Amino acid sequence: MDCLFCKIINNEIPSYTIYEDEFVKCFLDINPKENGETLIVPKKHFVDNNDIDDETLLKIHKSSIIVSDILLKKLKVDGIQLLQNNGCVQDIKHYHLHVIPRYKRKKSKVNVEEVFKTLTK
Repeated sequence: MDCLFCKIINNEIPSYTIYEDEFVKCFLDINPKENGETLIVPKKHFVDNNDIDDETLLKIHKSSIIVSDILLKKLKVDGIQLLQNNGCVQDIKHYHLHVIPRYKRKKSKVNVEEVFKTLTK
């Protein structure tokens, strides 16, 4: 399969992984809307919301709580937005959930590698 996220899950392409278990891999978006934007990707390939099973959705949601907690503690974010796209607005056709930190004050963009260092220290 020629799926970018499957290649990341299989470690064929490096990622800034901040959380992983047997069901999901959670890594920083390399083109974030906000510092610390994280993608939660199921390890099993599903195309979109219409293709995924309830058990996997529950695992993804539980992972979103873990990732949100990491972002809240390490980046001192003011809020968290969860976003999932389908169809023409879905850039990569592998189900994924965006965990987007939100800040009361506009923050300047920081290099993804610097954000990763902050999250993993």
